[in-house]
This record gives sequence, C-alpha cells and structure tokens, in this order.
Amino acid sequence: QVQLVESGGGSVQAGGSLRLSCAASGRSFSNNAMGWFRQAPGKEREFVAALTSSGFGTNYAESVKGRFTISRDKAKNTEYLQMNSLKPEDTAVYYCAASRYSTGYRYYDSGTYEHWGQGTQVTVSS
Repeated sequence: QVQLVESGGGSVQAGGSLRLSCAASGRSFSNNAMGWFRQAPGKEREFVAALTSSGFGTNYAESVKGRFTISRDKAKNTEYLQMNSLKPEDTAVYYCAASRYSTGYRYYDSGTYEHWGQGTQVTVSS
C-alpha cells in the first residue's frame, strides 16, 4: 500500500520556523517529482512548492519564495519543506504529494499529483 505521511506541523509564532517531512512507503518515489500544497479554512487548496525527481528543478508560489525550501532525500524516500519567517497567512493544513511525472510538468496543478498525504496542521500566531 502506497502511503505518504507528513509530520512536523505545529504552532509557532510569526517569524518562527518549522520543517515538514513527508515519508513515503509502499514504493520508491525517486523517479517522481514531488510537491507541497496547503489549504486554509474556507479556501481552495493551493500550490506551495515542487521539486523534480532530479532534485535540480524547484518551483515556489510567489507568497513563499525566499522563505520556504523544498528538498528530498531519495535514500530515505522522504521530502521536506523548510519554512522560515513564517507569517499568520501561512496557517493551513499542508499536504505532500507525488506527481505522475518526473519533471516539473504542470507542477502547480493538483491534478498532476497521484498520491497525497493526509496533511499536517501549521498554525502561525501573530
């Protein structure tokens, strides 16, 4: 059974940092691009960051550029999202996802991703 399990969420004050992890099991995702999305209460799920299977191609939402960093450890079948300088507007449930593709093809489109984690809550207080 393929599973993606996020961890590392929590509550933090504005300006703080969190590191989210997404551990994959059931199969290797070393040939898949990976991504992070988030959904705030009452809002649509939105793209946050994506990383190609090679690890050399990254994409970020404008709202998180310069503050968030996506990475992966293929040996551990795990991807990460380092979040710095957090703002109250970053409050959301964060989801990791595995793309159908190895490249950054339509990285911003949730329909590109075939496997999803259950989500982890991030709350940033002012």
